[in-house]
Amino acid sequence: MTRVRLSVAERREELLRAAVEQIEVRGVSSVRIADVAAVLGVSNALVLYHFSSKEKLVSAAFAYAAEADLAHLRKLLTRRTSAVRRLRAAVRWYAPTGRAKGWRLWIEGWASSLRDPVLREVAGDLDQQWKAELAEVIEEGAAAGEFHCEDPMSVAWRLTALLDGLAVQMTSYAGPLSRATMLQWTEEALARELGIDHGALTA
Repeated sequence: MTRVRLSVAERREELLRAAVEQIEVRGVSSVRIADVAAVLGVSNALVLYHFSSKEKLVSAAFAYAAEADLAHLRKLLTRRTSAVRRLRAAVRWYAPTGRAKGWRLWIEGWASSLRDPVLREVAGDLDQQWKAELAEVIEEGAAAGEFHCEDPMSVAWRLTALLDGLAVQMTSYAGPLSRATMLQWTEEALARELGIDHGALTA
């Protein structure tokens, strides 16, 4: 069967999707250019034409997946509702359940960043964007009088640190916590940080 000729942008996206899938299955350290090529039925040379090394492919794949998550986060945070409701929706979505593919990818990225400065820079930049998006809505809610918060960025740091830690527990250790417990803890943490009652989150 003749393959459809793709544009450069379409081909790169196809390669990045395949790379994300292979990283989730094999891990960053074990995935090869050949694995990505094989799943798409293309040559190694084609992959290397678009991404000149495995390291560049992995970094681009990580950014591709993380930016898709960021786009979804922004969608949640720009809804036409209160800041409290938007923050609760974002935290519940961001919170790990043990089944989210995105968390496996992030954990792989964190581990590989210890040895890969390019990936460390990519991951660090994306992490800061997550925090900045949350902090902006926290600042907005405080300005609107929904709650009191003197340091929105510190709140964003503490919340994401909690969620990242729970993600490691849920994803790496086969979920010793129930999903209900994990969500309860994250919502309680959000309420404490905003200085409101837990019931106000669901009102």
